[in-house]
Amino acid sequence: MSHPLKKMKNRLPPWFRQEIPDVALLKDRVRLFKDLRLNTVCQSAHCPNIFDCFKRHTATFMILGNICTRNCRFCAVEKGEPSSLDSGEPENIIKAVKQLGLRYVVITSVTRDDLTDGGAGQFVAIVDKLHEVFPTIKIEVLIPDFKGKRKDLERVIASHPDAVGHNLETVPRLYNLVRPQADYRRSLDLLSRIKEINSSIITKSGIMVGLGEDVSEVIGVMKDLRKVDCDILTIGQYLSPSSEHLPVKRFVAKDEFAELERLVLSTGFKQAFCGPLIRSSFHSEEVFTKCMM
Repeated sequence: MSHPLKKMKNRLPPWFRQEIPDVALLKDRVRLFKDLRLNTVCQSAHCPNIFDCFKRHTATFMILGNICTRNCRFCAVEKGEPSSLDSGEPENIIKAVKQLGLRYVVITSVTRDDLTDGGAGQFVAIVDKLHEVFPTIKIEVLIPDFKGKRKDLERVIASHPDAVGHNLETVPRLYNLVRPQADYRRSLDLLSRIKEINSSIITKSGIMVGLGEDVSEVIGVMKDLRKVDCDILTIGQYLSPSSEHLPVKRFVAKDEFAELERLVLSTGFKQAFCGPLIRSSFHSEEVFTKCMM
């Protein structure tokens, strides 16, 4: 597997430079997930942190298959007509968690608008199984919008994950360009409802910069998220997965990310995690732990 940044290396700023990966370890992890018929966002979304996470024995599991029903123009995950759900997925995730020795598990998914419940039932089955086998484990779910259906969200919350994330991804002005099948207000409402259903759950969201937004718009997103009592915000650099995806408009400098992190915290979030390679699930355990202090 080639590094996700390799194709862009000739035009990336120097602060994207990373250490040489352990290829043997990478192959071992890829083999593990293939043998268990599991998908990870690390692989499917071409995450630039894949080597770092695999080295630390972590991964973000991507359930409900590896084909998304939406056509977000920033995302590398394959689009099209998904296959049927894998009934063995919960048990296979248990096997992977055991083998990796995870204490904190992050579960995300493709968006499955073709399913009546948007895949909520599979989230519940996996979270319930994790609680059953690992009573002390911490679980974070990064969920789709479930088309705004409250009952599906309620089912996921009732399974008692410790943290629930839902990414806004970009500023409202760019939604039609970046996320044409999503809705900014619907996503904000979902984050608000999580706290209405269970105020003790940690909520988080993430956005990308470098797509053409300006700082005032990013600050506006921060304020909107605080209005719905979102606890954690991550901000990272958008990297175009291919020539078929939206191009990068600007590479944001490291000192600008430091200022964004300061702004996030000054807005009232419990935790901020901002930087060129930051993604919403990156170092999730550490961010969650700090949030609980």
